[in-house]
Amino acid sequence: MTDETADQAGVLRDKLADELAAAGYITSAEVDRAFRTVPRHAFVPAGTPLEVTYRLDEAVVTKRDENGIAISSISAAFVQTAMLEQAELKSGMIVLEIGAGGPNAAMAAEIVGPEGHVVSADIDPEVTNRAKPSLEATGYGDRVTVLTADAGHEIPGYDKFNATIVTVGAWDLAPAWRNQLAEGGTLVVPLRMNGVSRSIAFRRVNDHLVSTSSVVCGFVAMQGVGEHIDREFRLPDPNGHIVTLRFDDGAPDNPALLDGVLASERSEAWSGVTVGGSESFADLHLWFASYLPGFCKLAVEEGTELAQERKTWFPFAGVRGDSFAYLSVRPAPGGSGVEFGARAYGAHGQEAAAAMVEQIQAWDERARNRAEPTFAYWPTGTTPVISEGTATFTKTHGLVTISWPA
Repeated sequence: MTDETADQAGVLRDKLADELAAAGYITSAEVDRAFRTVPRHAFVPAGTPLEVTYRLDEAVVTKRDENGIAISSISAAFVQTAMLEQAELKSGMIVLEIGAGGPNAAMAAEIVGPEGHVVSADIDPEVTNRAKPSLEATGYGDRVTVLTADAGHEIPGYDKFNATIVTVGAWDLAPAWRNQLAEGGTLVVPLRMNGVSRSIAFRRVNDHLVSTSSVVCGFVAMQGVGEHIDREFRLPDPNGHIVTLRFDDGAPDNPALLDGVLASERSEAWSGVTVGGSESFADLHLWFASYLPGFCKLAVEEGTELAQERKTWFPFAGVRGDSFAYLSVRPAPGGSGVEFGARAYGAHGQEAAAAMVEQIQAWDERARNRAEPTFAYWPTGTTPVISEGTATFTKTHGLVTISWPA
């Protein structure tokens, strides 16, 4: 890289740091200094434009599978800095990063300083073989240990970590992460709850874990012992184009009830709930994941009726017996934003749409523009405390609860 390019990267990095601070993703001097110091562009694939590398919300894919699906990436800058803030790293800490990309480990090393250390583990040798020389070339080779390992198991040679930052999408919390978390330590993990992810910072409280913060995020899925496979229902429309319903959990017992559903007449219902153009409604998706029966993700092929109206719906649906509804929007009265509603297919599509609208209205009344919910993880063998209205998600090694503010 030429001196001119390095200077340009420095200018873009400082500009991005300012944007991240203004947006609230960087809140501490330690993370700000680390982000301005680590050359993010040194860790992305050759030929990646600097403008892409230093974009606030742009993840840079570093590896795809045989179907072209991303299986490794450099996370978007806003996610990396937000998770570092969640981890509350201090000088001298020993940190575990699960999912080796390079720049995140380097920033953690900057924060914990020469008295601390970072262990960066990934199951894929191709990923670790790329991360290790990049860390060495940028001066972090002696401050970050890169391991090729399935980090769903305990990391050999280490007792406890003051913080663990998981940078891949996790369906469950591995017991190893809890076992190797030091007293008072923080576990930051992008946890999938019925298909919707949040980066959650957990701390141990007695026999379970309780959240201290959460951030909207999206990550490539974990491989190895922690891998979780979604169930998919592929529904053909009358022209043979496919609509896919993808279930993280709670798939219907009898998917045959949906045979031919896309040949039915479409119905719809509207909620009266509106949002402005710049207002976030990410918690609506989490509310659906918590309370909407038959909740799933929706994907469509070109040529379907849904694809033709792509700008008016979001990829969230709910199955009700022989019918399903999906989240839709239409212009709000007076042109001030959009109104939420549901469109549906099936003999009981109107009921499916009404069930989704009911949850939109419940979110508007009980969760919208309120404090973030509290998450807890109750390992198998503990006794969860579940209040009225608490959402629960059964996992392999425990139970996740979401408590929304009263």
